Amino acid sequence: MSALRASSEEPADLPAMTLFEHLAELRSRIIKCVIAVVAGASVVWWLYNPAFRWLTNVLQSTCAPGQECQLVFSDPIQNLSTRFSFSGYGGVVLAMPVLLWQLWRFIMPGLYARERRLALPFVLSALLLFCLGAGLSLWTLPRALDFLIGVGGESFAQFYSPDRYMMFVVKMMLAFGIGFEFPIVLIFAQLAGIVEPSTLARGRRYAIVAIVVIVAVLTPSGDPVSLAALAIPMIGFYEGAILFGRLHRRRRRRRQATA
Repeated sequence: MSALRASSEEPADLPAMTLFEHLAELRSRIIKCVIAVVAGASVVWWLYNPAFRWLTNVLQSTCAPGQECQLVFSDPIQNLSTRFSFSGYGGVVLAMPVLLWQLWRFIMPGLYARERRLALPFVLSALLLFCLGAGLSLWTLPRALDFLIGVGGESFAQFYSPDRYMMFVVKMMLAFGIGFEFPIVLIFAQLAGIVEPSTLARGRRYAIVAIVVIVAVLTPSGDPVSLAALAIPMIGFYEGAILFGRLHRRRRRRRQATA
C-alpha cells in the first residue's frame, strides 16, 4: 500500500519531449483555442441584438424620471466594430471551458500523478467561479450605473457610445470573473507548497487591506456597491482557502502516519 502511495507522488512516466515537440503541441492547443473562440463568437454574433437590447434596458432603467439615457452611434463604422468587439469578448467567455482545459492539458505532463487527478475539479471550479463572478457583476451593473449617473446629477442627459458602454460592462465582468478565481490560486499555491496556511492566517489583516485596494482598482465603476460585492466574497475565499489548507495538512499527516 505504501508503495502504491509513493508511486502516486512520482512524476508522469511520459517520454521526454524535444523543444520542437513542445512547440508543436503548443501550436496545436492554440489552434484549438482559436477555433473554440471563433465558434463562441459566432454564437454571440447571432445573439447580439437581444443581448444589447437587454443592456440598453438596464441603462434606461437607471435614469431618473424625465431624464434621457441612450446609446448613440457617432460613426457609420461604429455599429460594425461594436458588434465585432462584442462577439469577440463573448466568444472568449463561451470558450472558457475549452481554454481552461487546453491550458491544463498543456501543463499536465510536468505534474505529479496526484496533481493530474485535479484536472477535472480545476476546470469545473474555475469555470463555475468565473461564471458566478460575471453573473454577480451583471447584478451590480444597474446599481453601479445608478451611482455614476447620480454623481453626475439629474440635470444632464446621458448619451453613451455603444462601444464604451460595452467595454464598461466587459471590464466589470472580467474584474468579477478574475476576482472569483482568487481561491483557486490560493489553494493550488498551498498544494504546491509555495505558501502555508499559517502564513496566510498571519497575514490576514494585510490581505484584507490589499483585497480592498485591488478591488477598488479592478472595478471600473468605483462605486461602493460593486466594491463591497467583490471584496466581501474575496475575503470569504481567503478564509476558505486557509481552512482548506489546514484540513489538507491534517489529512496529509494522517496519511503519512499510517504509511
